[in-house]
Amino acid sequence: MSTIDRTETNIPRSAHWHSESAAPLPRRVVRADDRMKADTAYRLACEGTALLWRGDFHNARQLLQAMGRRIDRKPPRQGDGPAESFHLHRRSRSHRARVLGRLLVLLEADYRLDLRRAPEVRQACTEAYGPPSGAMAVSLTELLGVIGAHQWRTKGVEVPALDARVHPHYGVFSPVRGEYVDLVAHAPLPVPADRRAGRRTAFDLGTGTGVLAAVLARRGIDHIMATDINPRALACARDNVRRLHLTGRVDVVGPALFPDGRADLVVCNPPWIPARPTSAVEQGVYDPGSSMLRDFLDGLTARLEPGGEGWLILSDLAERLGLRTRSELLADIEAAGLHIVDKIDTRPQHPRARGTADPLHAARAAEVTSLWRLVGN
Repeated sequence: MSTIDRTETNIPRSAHWHSESAAPLPRRVVRADDRMKADTAYRLACEGTALLWRGDFHNARQLLQAMGRRIDRKPPRQGDGPAESFHLHRRSRSHRARVLGRLLVLLEADYRLDLRRAPEVRQACTEAYGPPSGAMAVSLTELLGVIGAHQWRTKGVEVPALDARVHPHYGVFSPVRGEYVDLVAHAPLPVPADRRAGRRTAFDLGTGTGVLAAVLARRGIDHIMATDINPRALACARDNVRRLHLTGRVDVVGPALFPDGRADLVVCNPPWIPARPTSAVEQGVYDPGSSMLRDFLDGLTARLEPGGEGWLILSDLAERLGLRTRSELLADIEAAGLHIVDKIDTRPQHPRARGTADPLHAARAAEVTSLWRLVGN
């Protein structure tokens, strides 16, 4: 495993290098503390030098903010079209994350953060990384994300459709955008071909926190199989199923997209943007080449019971950004041997849809999220 070597109190020590975004091991690491100026830190980070912080924790956060302000002095330029503007925006955000990610902190062998005025982070790190296995160096931005995720996990996210809270884990997409949950909560349920059939069944593909599986259970679906390819999501969904007292109704299985068997209803809310994720959390937003979307469409017919439906929950943001066309989506649906029964639309209410400072504001303001009801031809 890659390590970062350092010398303190004249004793050589080393720490494992860890990065959730798969950032490479820094080639050069220098010690930084409260005496370092923001201009110096910014210059070194832009040159590729990592800064191992050994000063006050709150001063490290202030330094990080100061470095961010220096990056933001040069906003990304607008492209000639939505797609180019999106890629320039992503490139700018990647540069920002890369530079700020070079301010590092050291987690001791028990995940203790040995800095002045440092918060207690051991529980948060255990939740995110698992049991400790030695000293570890991580970026401060990543650690702040771990701390924030612990707070979200503890507090939970209120889901009106459930009249309950869902508790997201680190690295699992949080259901803070409620419009897609509301679509699943109110769309008409399919009627099985055999009305005398007993239990109604459903699959929730890419379950994440398990929120949609829980909504389907509350709507009266007797048995739901929830899947995901992310081990963190599987653990998170199982935790929420237990918290919501739905253990007898929802089974969380994986890692896989489709479970075995067939169902009356197959629900999928794939990542909406066909681009490469750069971190674990972004896997809930970005779907390279629309691979999960196409896998869902191609496998749907074989997984539906007679009279069953597939529900595809998808934003048209990718279309408005020029990353996918509506005709391409319709062609993929047709090629999979599927027929569109209905499309139910809603408009997002999240703050970014109203943020005019966002370079992608025009696309976000016009965005429509849809539930496509699909059946086999």
